[in-house]
Amino acid sequence: MADIVDNFVKCPVYAVSTPKAPEDLPTPCRASMSVSDACTSPFFGVMGCTSAIVFTCFGAAYGTAKSGVGICSMAVLRPDLIVKNIVPVIMAGIIGIYGLVVSVLISDGLKQQLPLYTGFIQLGAGLSVGLSGLAAGFAIGIVGDAGVRGTAQQPRLFVGMILILIFAEVLGLYGLIVALLMNSKASLEVSC
Repeated sequence: MADIVDNFVKCPVYAVSTPKAPEDLPTPCRASMSVSDACTSPFFGVMGCTSAIVFTCFGAAYGTAKSGVGICSMAVLRPDLIVKNIVPVIMAGIIGIYGLVVSVLISDGLKQQLPLYTGFIQLGAGLSVGLSGLAAGFAIGIVGDAGVRGTAQQPRLFVGMILILIFAEVLGLYGLIVALLMNSKASLEVSC
């Protein structure tokens, strides 16, 4: 077995190059980062970009599905209220847009030679909007489902449902604001 591994490693087709030593890097990079920093910094930025869109879309999908189930069961008895009660589905979709905006902004700042500080800031921004969007999507889905069903039986519940949905949506907006503020700090010239 050891012979197979040795032959595989020595084969020129599959040979793996070792990472560059700090002295082989360009002068600006050599002073501020080690080999591991040069390899891992973009990873954190990419994970921030990914988590922004993935988690907000999870929240938006859950909110849309849960509210959609409520709309469908309400429409059996009151089909005239479908368009009026589509509000939770629209609000859940807006959560996904928050993640898209932050993901595009983070991806604009990605590059191969990225300071570790910038990678961490981008990761924090992505997690900020992503996880708050996930929570907001859950809240919108649960409130939308119950609110739509309740509105079919008691139309005066509509205003209360809208107010609760607004407060649930604002949770995702808070994450968007924090992510935008964090991402604006990612462009600073730092030595770490």
